[in-house]
Amino acid sequence: MNPAHGIATLADVVALERTAPALPASTYEMIGRAAQAHAQQPALSFFLRAQDHERPLTWDYATLFGKITATANFFHELGIGKDDVVAYVLPNLPETHLVVWGGQASGIVFAINPMLEPEAIGELLRAGGAKVLVTLAPFPGTDLWAKVQTVLDDAPDLRHLVLVDLAQHIPGAARDPATLKQGVAVDPARITVHSFAHRVAEQPTDRLLSARVIAPEDLSSFFCTGGTTGLPKIAMRRHMNEVANAWSVAQVVGEGIAAGKSLFCGLPMFHVNAVLVTGLLPFSRGAHVILGTPQGWRGEGVIANFWQMVEKHRINFFSGVPTIYAALLQQPIDGHDLSSLEYGLCGAAPMPLELMRHFQERTGLKILEGYGLTEGACVSTVNPPRGEQRLGSIGLRLPLQAMKAVVLNDAGAYERDCAVEEVGVLVIRGPNVFAGYKVAEHNKGLWVEAGDGGAWLNTGDLGRQDEAGYFYLTGRKKELIIRGGHNIDPAIIEQSLHHHPAVQIAAAVGRPDAHAGEVPVAYVQLKPGSSATEDELLTFVRSHINERAAVPKSIRIVATVPLTGVGKIFKPALKLKETEEALAEALRGAGIAAARVAARHDPTHGMVIDVDLAEPDLAQRAEEALGQFAFQCRIAHPPG
Repeated sequence: MNPAHGIATLADVVALERTAPALPASTYEMIGRAAQAHAQQPALSFFLRAQDHERPLTWDYATLFGKITATANFFHELGIGKDDVVAYVLPNLPETHLVVWGGQASGIVFAINPMLEPEAIGELLRAGGAKVLVTLAPFPGTDLWAKVQTVLDDAPDLRHLVLVDLAQHIPGAARDPATLKQGVAVDPARITVHSFAHRVAEQPTDRLLSARVIAPEDLSSFFCTGGTTGLPKIAMRRHMNEVANAWSVAQVVGEGIAAGKSLFCGLPMFHVNAVLVTGLLPFSRGAHVILGTPQGWRGEGVIANFWQMVEKHRINFFSGVPTIYAALLQQPIDGHDLSSLEYGLCGAAPMPLELMRHFQERTGLKILEGYGLTEGACVSTVNPPRGEQRLGSIGLRLPLQAMKAVVLNDAGAYERDCAVEEVGVLVIRGPNVFAGYKVAEHNKGLWVEAGDGGAWLNTGDLGRQDEAGYFYLTGRKKELIIRGGHNIDPAIIEQSLHHHPAVQIAAAVGRPDAHAGEVPVAYVQLKPGSSATEDELLTFVRSHINERAAVPKSIRIVATVPLTGVGKIFKPALKLKETEEALAEALRGAGIAAARVAARHDPTHGMVIDVDLAEPDLAQRAEEALGQFAFQCRIAHPPG
């Protein structure tokens, strides 16, 4: 194997581990090495609007690293040390990268989703112990400051508010510090307000004023996990976690991400995928990151103009969720030179097989399905670019990270490793695995002593490994609902419904959806003698859930919610029902009314759909309709 060409087999993974070099001690050192080697190469480009993509702001590596250093010095001046927290509530901006990497060089950065409701933002600022908050200054057409200002009193540790001015990216519109702070009312005895651009410009760019020597074990970042709704768990990550994961993914893709290559970042930068796969990874290799609008993929005109962007900027790699790939496929491709495209990474939700096939055929891009979690830095497995893509698989484990399926007993203790093709709980171990959750009780049952005396991370996901080392997900023990890449904890929906006086039992599950992957639906059993309508409950729950993605698509009032023999809610039955109905609806939409759809859970393959057609000549149409979903479908028809 030539490492420059990427990994092809599990043997390549093992061979790379034997020759792995000493890695940089920190993310700051990792980016610094690339900046020294590629000082004049383009590092980061940004455009505020999709229609302006041909005239981006561009920094070379020397400029980027100098600004990262200056940002670290600014935070140091504010009193940030290695154990202090800098939170950011920002869209995708060049300044966001400066906050992330400069913040890690001075203290710990804490990513907070700007789409959360104010109460949730306030809770996270308090839980994370943020000393500095970086967010947008008031600006026409944005609501972020209006949300943030209402919760500053909820963060007792907060001492500095740093404002990023969107006007900096509009020629002639930049504001002076005094004007920037107009309309920003804070308690001056507790919180000092700063202009990010002006204060960073005052700092040296050639050295860290703190003279800090960053150790691999030092904490680098906090990211939310376990659902983006309510108050998620706060995952504490170390410098070595991010450095190791960036290095490992780089070995998988080889020269697919390197100097001279361009990547598009469209996922939000409060998410580890955007920060690591389209951030630290390319910055460690001298590649060029195209940061497309503050809203990324959600930005007006980004999807519609993406193929023009690929042609203009010679983009070769991007990362997205299945809904992004589906939306891109709806845009006209003919007439655009897409020859630069090489790889697209897909995670967060399974990719429907028909969508993958059509996308690859039309664009020439190879989609790399993978699997990862915030607790493992970002990526844990991926289908090898130079090797076999096994349909339905999440691929091979990354170099430096061990992964296996194990059998746990009812108490969650290790019993044995699984045999080949045997389903078990997936566990991982390696330098990419995080330090644990900030709240101690969240770590209960997180680590497993899996047979060799070492601690393994229990992912909570069910899977199996085949004879060639490829892994397959067969179920999600955590029951998360994944809507367009948003992780939704069903408990958030259920707890909200339980606040309604008429609700006795509530159970939320994911309904398969061709566009979003899954949408949440909730089943409700009312208290005896109580009454409520589904519309009434939907209105009620909207007022109790802080994140729009978690609001149920529908609520179903039933006489009884199914229970197990010991009285627990039996969600698999509800999940099967929703799956059958969603796929039957898709068949009806394709003009196939006479079909029997039966969903079942196969212990080896996960969800399997059996479809009986009345007419054999409808089989191809049925395959196309069901190919929108990431299930194994078996289509049959009665012999004629």
